[in-house]
Amino acid sequence: MLPFDNKSEFQVVLDFPEGTTLETSARAAQEIAEQLLPDRDVRDIQVYAGTSAPFNFNGLVRHYFLRQGPEVADLQVNLAPKADRSAQSHEIAVRLRPRVAALAKRYGASAKVAEIPPGPPVISTLTAEVFGPDEASRIRTAEVVRRAFDATDGVVDSDWTLADPASELHVTVRPDVANGAGLATAEVAQAVRSVGGIEAGVLHDPRAAEAVPILVRLAAIDRQGPTGLLALPLASRTGAVVPLGSVATIDSAPRAGLRFRKDLKPVIYVTADVAGVIEAPVYAMLKVEPAFAAAGITTTWAGPAATTERVSVNWDGEWRITYEVFRDLGVAFAAVLVLIYFLVVAWFQSFKTPLVIMAPIPLTLIGILPGHAIAGAFFTATSMIGMIALAGIIVRNSILLVDFAELARERGRSVRDAVIEAGVIRARPIILTALAVVIGGAVMVADPIFQGLGIALMTGAVVATLLTLVLIPLLYGEVA
Repeated sequence: MLPFDNKSEFQVVLDFPEGTTLETSARAAQEIAEQLLPDRDVRDIQVYAGTSAPFNFNGLVRHYFLRQGPEVADLQVNLAPKADRSAQSHEIAVRLRPRVAALAKRYGASAKVAEIPPGPPVISTLTAEVFGPDEASRIRTAEVVRRAFDATDGVVDSDWTLADPASELHVTVRPDVANGAGLATAEVAQAVRSVGGIEAGVLHDPRAAEAVPILVRLAAIDRQGPTGLLALPLASRTGAVVPLGSVATIDSAPRAGLRFRKDLKPVIYVTADVAGVIEAPVYAMLKVEPAFAAAGITTTWAGPAATTERVSVNWDGEWRITYEVFRDLGVAFAAVLVLIYFLVVAWFQSFKTPLVIMAPIPLTLIGILPGHAIAGAFFTATSMIGMIALAGIIVRNSILLVDFAELARERGRSVRDAVIEAGVIRARPIILTALAVVIGGAVMVADPIFQGLGIALMTGAVVATLLTLVLIPLLYGEVA
């Protein structure tokens, strides 16, 4: 919908397999930071292990503030000032992404390079919502979608909301044995909670901005498995020290992962980003559609899934925002054309003359589309806004010609002489208007966001003005 702006930062989001220790996550994040820091366009990097980096509006939508635990790490990459680098922030992110992916793969981690979007933030640039009647069918379909993403050129940073299989320990206290040993069930439970750490107080350090909590917990080697937990000493009311294994049993059980729902329907999100020559998500979506069709998966491009009785994939992400914006702009453009038509009908008291006046409006595309191709720019939402703005400018030029021709005919001139005189006399203000539009649009070409608006105004105004001076006299001569 909009090209990337030149920002001063981006983030690297790392998700490690379940069971990864905090030390491993921190070491991997530090190693990636050390590989990126020597780059000439990187000023400094902040590493956050076990927690999320300070999040912006993009992170708020993507729920980065929920990232907690030893399996997560974030890197805040701060770039050099814009005046000290020639590359745009998006170019830098694309250049550094392969290094991040290679290092993350060594640790079995999923890495995503998150840039600040120029438009409304979404869960991910490329987002596939997988719906289905049961969990097994949704997982099978999500696997097909992710494999298709990984096999498509230009699609990177694939991920999904399925958590890796993990287990958890269940401690079952035997009340009769615990009571016989002089232990209450609550005392055993409190001792088990101390494994992860219990805040015993706070340290008032004059060098710290806030009080530092004091955590009491088992040594790291005793927290690695059930063996150390079974040997956890418990002080009974009789003064004896009883190991946890004598009053409780420990069993391992699968841990339930996160479950996502949309509109009260269970869903699995498969996400990815695009980084290549063509970075519009719609082209990547078209590339993976054959793989979906071969697997018998139906897709929905606009609107939510109609039912969950069968497996389906609903496209979301940046495509949904783009579709809705261009749809609304198209409706607005159509409404503008209708309003212009009736206004001109009311002024000239004719139903044919407004059609002549509005004829050059579609001709702006003859300049706008080749202009974007020559400049190597995408047709974005700002380009569409420029095309709508050009409609009013072009109609104004047409009214100058037709109105002058109408006045000349009232003075007794023939149709041929009237249109020739109108073209000769009104050509100068029409050309000056086009030059003013070109100069104003040239200022915006250097801006990444408003580049499309500037190109649309410049190229559309030049081509439409030249065609207006030729087409309007010819059409008016036919209908007058």
